[in-house]
Amino acid sequence: MTRSEPRYVSYDPVLAEPRADETALADALAETLVDIVRQTWEDEGRGLRAVHAKSHALLAAEVEIPELPPELAQGVFARPGRHRALMRLSTTPGDLLPDRVSTPRGIALRICDVPGERLEGAEHLRGQDVLMVNGPTFNAPDGATFLRNLKLLAKTTDRMTRTKQVISAVLRGTERMLEAASTESTALKAMGGEPPLHPLGETYFSQLPLRFGAYIAKLQLVPASPVLRALEGRRLELADDNALQTALVTHFRDHDAIWELRAQLCTSLDDMPIEDATAEWSTDQSPFRTVAIVRAPRQIAWSETRSRTVDDGMGFSPWYGIQAHRPLGEIMRLRQTAYARSQAFRSRMQGRPLTDGCPFAHDD
Repeated sequence: MTRSEPRYVSYDPVLAEPRADETALADALAETLVDIVRQTWEDEGRGLRAVHAKSHALLAAEVEIPELPPELAQGVFARPGRHRALMRLSTTPGDLLPDRVSTPRGIALRICDVPGERLEGAEHLRGQDVLMVNGPTFNAPDGATFLRNLKLLAKTTDRMTRTKQVISAVLRGTERMLEAASTESTALKAMGGEPPLHPLGETYFSQLPLRFGAYIAKLQLVPASPVLRALEGRRLELADDNALQTALVTHFRDHDAIWELRAQLCTSLDDMPIEDATAEWSTDQSPFRTVAIVRAPRQIAWSETRSRTVDDGMGFSPWYGIQAHRPLGEIMRLRQTAYARSQAFRSRMQGRPLTDGCPFAHDD
């Protein structure tokens, strides 16, 4: 007797409909993000991102899509092929803090030259953005909690750097004890208690769901090459302000990097909810399955030229993509307005529009 294939939840446009109070929440969230950008403009003279302001690597990459079974051959992944790509590795705060303030890490992946009907607000783009963080769940269950957390973060933007470093060291110790007891705290990590692991040894998650063609999924980026897998769990000494950048530049000077991009298809809206952003979907019920291989060759992983191009001149958003990968859930919907206004403010302050596409395909 063969094991039957699980039944996957079909995408229904009803699942994308906003709640009644979301417009007000989106406006308040956008205002808070703009406040962060305004503060860092005053301090740095640059139009920094409201979150993930500090980059540690800016990579030219390639995404290879293999032949996939029908349930995975959806949207961007419908046909085998290769796409140019851009990767930005960063940490979460909206100010340029020393790496000794250890916070969650993120990867923005832009898959370039993607065909398909565009999402509203992304009609001028040709790519598909996937935003991921090194934890499986979001740090707030709903939009109201997300807004409260962001307002607290905004009050600390670019203040008390030395104090933040001390607090971060204490929180990392606390988090290490929690991990030894087989538990962890998302809140402690967000406040500066992120374990100082090598970014290339970590697994990254979209955390929030999106349409996956005919279905619904979350995405995951997993180290695949032996040199990356050897970095899993390796702790870094945060001895200088840019320790993460140093580690990444050193790696890509000598090595390539290969990841697997994986999708976890939703099999039950009760067990795998869309609206609770803190819910972790069971991998026993639906495992992550590989839909693409992401390769970044040896290169100069970070430079002032690349930073001016990407950090100062570009914006990323889960809403920069195609309808087949429409972001789902309240927090994803709130991001659409908030990110757009934050990026528009950055553009106005800098006196030039943010660019799109993949600005570099080879080494500088």
